Order: sequence, then C-alpha cells, then structure tokens
Amino acid sequence: MRDPYAGSDFSQNIERHGVGPADPTEPEIGSFPEESGGDRDKVNETGTTTVGISTEDGVIIATDMRASLGGRFVSNKTVQKVEQIHPTAALTLVGSVGGAQSFIRSLRAEVNLYEARRGEDMSINALATLAGNFARGGPFFAINPILGGVDDDGAHVYSIDPAGGVMKDDYTITGSGLTVAYGTLEDRYEDGLDMDGARDAAVAAVRAAAERDTGSGNGVYVAEVTAEGVDIEGFENFDGV
Repeated sequence: MRDPYAGSDFSQNIERHGVGPADPTEPEIGSFPEESGGDRDKVNETGTTTVGISTEDGVIIATDMRASLGGRFVSNKTVQKVEQIHPTAALTLVGSVGGAQSFIRSLRAEVNLYEARRGEDMSINALATLAGNFARGGPFFAINPILGGVDDDGAHVYSIDPAGGVMKDDYTITGSGLTVAYGTLEDRYEDGLDMDGARDAAVAAVRAAAERDTGSGNGVYVAEVTAEGVDIEGFENFDGV
C-alpha cells in the first residue's frame, strides 16, 4: 500500500524528527508524560509511621500526624492519617496525600455500592482483596496503607503494598519510621493483648519513630475498630493518649 505521506512536507518533518509513520494499532490519545524529580518535589507526602494490631476484641491503629513537601519541609502538622472506610474497618494514609485520599474515596464508594446492592456489609477479606486490586491497577501514587477491620470471622489487619500485595498478620507497620517502630512494638507485643495493651504498644511504637524519623511526628491519631464501629481520636502530643 502506498504511503499517502511519501514525498510530502509532512514526511520530511517525520524524518527530520527521527520518527516513522504513525502506527495505526497504537492509541490515538498518546501517553502520559513521564514523572520527573521536580514533580515529586511538589507532592505532599506522609513520610509516616502507621501501626495496626489485631486483638480478640478488635483492632487498634495508630499513626503520626506529619505531612511533608518533597520530604524536606513539614507542610502540615495535624494530618489525620487513618479514615473509616467501612462500618467496621479503617485504612491508613501512607505515601502521597492525594493518592491516599483518592484511594480511600474509591474504596468507600465500592463499599457503599456493595451494601446497597446486597443489603449486607462487605467482609474484611473481600475489602482487603479489593484494596489490593485497586493499588495494583489504579492511578494511586506510591501508597502502602494498613487496613484493619472486624467482621463475623473476627479481627483482621492487612498491609497493602504499592504493587497490590495483600498480607495479613497479627500486627504490621508501614511508612518511613517502620524500622524504629518495629523494634519498639516487638519488645512490647505478646499474644493475647487486649485492646488497652494493644493501644499502649501501638502508641509507643509511633512515639519511638517520631523521635528518630524526620517524616513522622507532631502527635498521634488512634483508631479503635470493633464490631460496634470505628472510633478515631487525635492527640497533638503523646501525653494522655
């Protein structure tokens, strides 16, 4: 088939710019621009330490409050990094603030749609699977949240990695302060912790990370998740938690 552009000014421009004729099988809308280092510097990020612990009676989630700009400047000191997304489940914000907030809105919408269609709440295992699928396939910017919830099968804690991996454990930590927080939590954690003991251990882990991790600090939010619902409370310092 004869190339309709052969010998035309347009064909000469193509050759001049080192490209060939358009491939009819490729999308007409083009592609997204590549992310640059400068783009990332403009993104509000939650450097973050988030902790989730499951107990026989429910789940405790604790997070710090700090958000940074480009990892160098504290842009907000009162960020709520744990949100209710289900009648008996909560999710933490880890990574870019915009990506994490969009992720939470998407999950909430799916949970509400599921309830409206089926007349029952989504199980926490199904919610974790959905979160993993969203993380893997969606346009969410480098998130690594913790999901904690309670259903008929008991209390559950999952970590969701940026590639969509879903891992369940008795306790987990994500964020830039995790190495310090893990040392503190594993020193305090023991099988059979009640909700008060889990709360003390989670807060201590976040506090330890805030002492050494520049991306974590400025107080703590604590979420208590039980079969009755989700209760979230913030403290601007660690006294009286």
